Amino acid sequence: MRKIIAYPLSCIYYLFFGLALLVFHPIQWFCFNVFGYNAHKKSVDALQFCLMRCVNLLGSRHSFYNAYPLDNSQPVIIVANHQSMSDIPPLMWYFRKHHVKFVSKKELGKGIASVSYNLRHGGSVLIDRKNARQSIVAIRKFGEYIESTNRAAVIFPEGTRSRDGKPKPFHTKGLETLIKYIPSAVIIPVTINNSWKNLRYGKFPLGIGNHLTFTAHKPVQKSDFETQELMLEHIEKTIKNSIKL
Repeated sequence: MRKIIAYPLSCIYYLFFGLALLVFHPIQWFCFNVFGYNAHKKSVDALQFCLMRCVNLLGSRHSFYNAYPLDNSQPVIIVANHQSMSDIPPLMWYFRKHHVKFVSKKELGKGIASVSYNLRHGGSVLIDRKNARQSIVAIRKFGEYIESTNRAAVIFPEGTRSRDGKPKPFHTKGLETLIKYIPSAVIIPVTINNSWKNLRYGKFPLGIGNHLTFTAHKPVQKSDFETQELMLEHIEKTIKNSIKL
C-alpha cells in the first residue's frame, strides 16, 4: 500500500521540483548579472527552501540538530556522509549564513536547471574525479577562496552516495587539501540519516513518509589534535557512529 501511494505523490513531487528549478534558473541569472553575488545568494537560498518543501509533498520532513552554533567570522569546512541529492538543500538552507559552497563532480556543472548555474557561478568547485591532478589544483584554489571570504565548504569524503544508508569508506585526500588551504577553518562533522530512503524504490516511485535528520556535531580544529591523522579519524568516527541503519 505504501508503494502504491508513492506513485501519485512522486508525480506531484517531480512536477513541483521541476517547476522550482525552471522558475529559479532565470531568477538566478537575473540576480547574478544585474545585482551581483548577494542577490544571487538570496535567490539560491529561496530555491533551497522551495526544494525542501517539495520533499514535504512526499510526506517526509526534515530536522536539523545543532547544539554548537557558530558565527560567520571564520571559514568553515562541513564534512558529511552522503545518502542522496536530498542532502543538498537542507545543508545549504540550515548553514545559509555561512554561504555554503560545494566540492562537486564536473558532470553536475551542466544540463541541470538552477543547480548547474549555481555550481558554476555561486562559488563552488567542479572537479574531474578521473583526473586527480586537476581535482587537487581545483580544490586548492577553492580552499584559498573559502579562506579569504570566511565562507563554508562542504565535502562528502565517501565520494558517492550510499544507496542503503551504510557508510562507505572515507577518501580523505580532498579533505586534507581543504584543511591545508583553509588553515583557520572550523570543521563541522555532520551526520545525515534517512535521506537514502527517498530512493528506496529507485527514482520512481520515490520513498515517502521519511524523517530526514541532519546532526551537526561539535566543531573541531586542527589545533585540537596532536596529528592530522587523529583529527581525520575522529571526524570519520563521529559521523559514522551516529548513522542509524
